[in-house]
Amino acid sequence: MKKIFLTAFIACCLTQGVRAQYASLTPDEFGKLKNLIGTDANVKASFKMMQNRADNAMSEQPNPIDRITSEGKLAGDPAKERTVKACQDLDKIYALALVYRITGGKTYLDKASEYLLAWAKTNQSTGDPIDETRLEPAISGYDMIRNDISSEVKKAVDDWMLSVADGELNSKYAVAGRGTANNNWNSHRIKIIAMIAYVLGENRYQKLATTLLEKQIAVNLYADGSGHDFAERDALHYHIYTLEPLISAAEVIYRATGKNYFNYESSSGSSIRKSVDFLVPFVTGEKTHGEFANSKTEFDRKRAANGEKEYVAGSAFKPLSGIHVLEEAGYFDLKYLDVVKRVVSADNAHLNDWEIVLDRVRKPVN
Repeated sequence: MKKIFLTAFIACCLTQGVRAQYASLTPDEFGKLKNLIGTDANVKASFKMMQNRADNAMSEQPNPIDRITSEGKLAGDPAKERTVKACQDLDKIYALALVYRITGGKTYLDKASEYLLAWAKTNQSTGDPIDETRLEPAISGYDMIRNDISSEVKKAVDDWMLSVADGELNSKYAVAGRGTANNNWNSHRIKIIAMIAYVLGENRYQKLATTLLEKQIAVNLYADGSGHDFAERDALHYHIYTLEPLISAAEVIYRATGKNYFNYESSSGSSIRKSVDFLVPFVTGEKTHGEFANSKTEFDRKRAANGEKEYVAGSAFKPLSGIHVLEEAGYFDLKYLDVVKRVVSADNAHLNDWEIVLDRVRKPVN
């Protein structure tokens, strides 16, 4: 009897150490992706771009930064430029982890571990979600390989990511009464907490992410499909910027629990779906919008004065800038990918087409 109990206990411990991939792909989905890479020319080409990035990263050294610093900085600011350069590592981590899972090449796993460990030892959370939202590709990449890396690296990276989640949870920017407690900042905060919660299997953060997401849908999005950020900035740019992290959080939660927050409707009648639908006619060109014409935020005017043309009051919204949101939403409803196909011509390959590849292999929403 004792032997049976001990065996069960050991099995339980082993199971707790191996988490399903909710922020990346499951083993079955990786199998489907491998098949598509071998049979579909477009998917093969998209994967080749990832492989090139991973191969280049193999001969490079990690360049972690102690604090990600870009929020509130104008283009050309030295601190922002250092951050942008350092954060190229995060895309390398994703590519290395992906190529390892597809090819089985252990050298890719070792290099991804090297990058992750360097960041875990160097980077410190600031609690600023606009800066730390840049960590998303590293979190997704870690999700792909967490079950395969050494216990030493896993402990260091787990601790680092928990510190990021704690930093966001206790962030001064989330204090009630601050605009950043309800606007796009909070959407990015929720995404970070949700992704880390499900990658690490942290139950306390999982429950919190669900509660925060429900509240954010109610206060950040409006029943007519517009939202708080669109009203404040008079810019679809920021409507998109709040939707992207909300959809990412909703996807992770759905893949883990089956709860569909894309369709979830708050007591005020708002939903992520309605807000995506609000964007669609602007992406198709049926409607147009002059961006930032009536923005209430002084920083938008500072960026325009700094020569950042997209922030000039009245500048026309560029439909292609909304494509990524529709690609993300395609996970929940394929009709959005039909819109993408209509907008993006065959000779105008979009930078985010990897999201479409993922939509083809991830288990569809019921």
